[in-house]
Amino acid sequence: MTSADIYWFTGLSGVGKSTIADAAKLKFELMGFKVLVLDGDVVRSELHWELGFSKCDIEENNRLISELCVKKQLEYDIILVPIISPYRQSRSTVKTKIGKNFYEIYIYADLGTLYERDTKGLYIQAKNGVIDNLIGVSKSSKYESPENPDLKIDTVNNSVYESVEIFMNFVINNISISESLK
Repeated sequence: MTSADIYWFTGLSGVGKSTIADAAKLKFELMGFKVLVLDGDVVRSELHWELGFSKCDIEENNRLISELCVKKQLEYDIILVPIISPYRQSRSTVKTKIGKNFYEIYIYADLGTLYERDTKGLYIQAKNGVIDNLIGVSKSSKYESPENPDLKIDTVNNSVYESVEIFMNFVINNISISESLK
């Protein structure tokens, strides 16, 4: 049995991480793969609800999710982790822990687009001062873009469909499960 490849999606809130992961999951399952999505929002609300959004808590949440990935690696072919994961050092630590089966996927959109989309209403709340720690917007909550991601998907210039296809082509063409497609 092989270990699942883990795709760690990073990007700001509302950029499309979960949307791409959920759509890809369905397509990969139709191809016969066992796929797990560990959505950052869901994991946080169900398993790590006691953690806040301080830098320490965010790093701890990332660490705990990486441990969950390792624990589930033998049960799945593909694990998708759509999570903001704002800190380079935290992502590097996860990559070291997981090893060769780790792929950093940077999902990108500029702040202007994210303010327009505002799928969760967070950007308007940040603008109105209701929340003061929105990652990538608030001075106290920086987002550190990946320097060398394995894949970058621009969701401003690519539709959801195109973004999912870009991701799926990357997976099929570049990883160990491609051997099982033959």
